[in-house]
Amino acid sequence: MISKNQIKSITRLKQKKYRQQEGLFIAEGVKVIREFLDSSFSLVDLFTTETFNVDNETLITAVELKKISCLTTPNTALAIFKIPISKAEIGNELIVALDAVRDPGNLGTIIRLCDWFGVKNLVCSSETVDCYNPKVVQATMGSLKRVNITYTDLDLFLKETTLPVFGAFMDGQNVYQSNLPKAGVLILGNEANGISKTIEASVTDKISIPRFGDLQATESLNVATAGAILLSEFRRG
Repeated sequence: MISKNQIKSITRLKQKKYRQQEGLFIAEGVKVIREFLDSSFSLVDLFTTETFNVDNETLITAVELKKISCLTTPNTALAIFKIPISKAEIGNELIVALDAVRDPGNLGTIIRLCDWFGVKNLVCSSETVDCYNPKVVQATMGSLKRVNITYTDLDLFLKETTLPVFGAFMDGQNVYQSNLPKAGVLILGNEANGISKTIEASVTDKISIPRFGDLQATESLNVATAGAILLSEFRRG
């Protein structure tokens, strides 16, 4: 059984300002929730149609779950977790930085890519979509627990780093012919506008992914797709 006040409190967490006020976020689906349960994330409440056998669990009906779910087709469970305090310990390593990436699906995929390629730290501009947006959490499929994400003044961060800064540009050096280091900052830009002029000023190395089609008519790659290709090249050496 779930109360009207609980429904109201949960549905408010779909909005960034309430997530920030409460320090809480929503996770849905058995796989995603179990990933967070098997981590340092702190569970606040779990609403489920099938028991997980954990504390703070409330059994509800499918009809009740639909009232609180962010999904068009709800899964069997929804959980509320505390947002952890970010503890960035950035050293001589490969870092991904995002310049105003807006789409939740893209951010979720990029977080999964960081997890796959062993990138521990993801640095986001303040204009980048919130990583605790329910759609982002869903898209990460649990990788959110293994990647440290920091929101900061990206321009200032890049000016202070001693690492080489790589940016993806159409007129950059062919990435397949580039000698890429094991440590550096890889910037991925906004879906519509790419890397901003302000951030571009801190780029030390411009790289590009060449087009191979006969017509070469495709304007650009999806930012997450480009990120996958570039991270693969950084790790290849």
